[in-house]
Amino acid sequence: MTQYDYKLLALDMDGTLLNDDHQVSEKTAKWIRRAVREGFHVCLSTGRAAMHALPYAVELGLETPMVTVNGSEVWKAPHELHYRALMEPDLIKRMHALAEEFGVWFWAYTTERLYNRDHWAESIDDKEWLKFGYNTPDRDALHRILLRLQDMGGLQITNSSTDNLEINPAGISKASGIAQVCELLGITMEQVIAVGDSLNDIAAIQAAGLGVAMGNAQAPVKELADITVAGNNDDGIVEVIREYMLTGKEFGDEEDPAEGTKTKASAGARPEDDPSA
Repeated sequence: MTQYDYKLLALDMDGTLLNDDHQVSEKTAKWIRRAVREGFHVCLSTGRAAMHALPYAVELGLETPMVTVNGSEVWKAPHELHYRALMEPDLIKRMHALAEEFGVWFWAYTTERLYNRDHWAESIDDKEWLKFGYNTPDRDALHRILLRLQDMGGLQITNSSTDNLEINPAGISKASGIAQVCELLGITMEQVIAVGDSLNDIAAIQAAGLGVAMGNAQAPVKELADITVAGNNDDGIVEVIREYMLTGKEFGDEEDPAEGTKTKASAGARPEDDPSA
């Protein structure tokens, strides 16, 4: 497939689109806007909930579909829900009990808000649950939790860092979400470039026409990707756009039409991992 056959750039956020300061660099933002002006679709494909992803879409001027919560939600456009996959409350109860047993940080998204160990739901049955997660630097505990989760069945288990586990309903992934985006746009998965850094990106990287690992990606991601580019602090996404979408074009002194009008999304750690969230 040549550069001009790609139609959609699907971007993970944390560790990919965002640098370690949780910001989109000016250089990356300029090249994304250029790709959009040249007729490419750019889609955020993230483990974050829509409420925590939308400010970055606004910053970049994106009005295309979004994949959020690792594929549990697909948005036809910002604020326009297309698809949603929910988790059974009984599974949430079991995963919550497991977190309490191991004494680790945990969090979960409903369709309305983020809950965590410090702010847990009084009732589970009356809410619509999207995803559950664990976070701990104790790799032994994380491995033991993983084994218990695998025994439960009916779960899609990935991570967005080496310190966490993210759980969605079985069969739900960024790849399944991006496939729905392709249907909405009338394109195929072979016309997708998927970029990421963690295990929750692997399904999309393997399913896409071009699977890209960031330079800071976890080793399994690099092993399964078609190519590896520079890291998230070194504008790896620019490399993808320049070499595989816009064929080496340079900005030079060309003015970015959005310069001076855009609003920066507030930077901060992933809310799932933030005890104050």
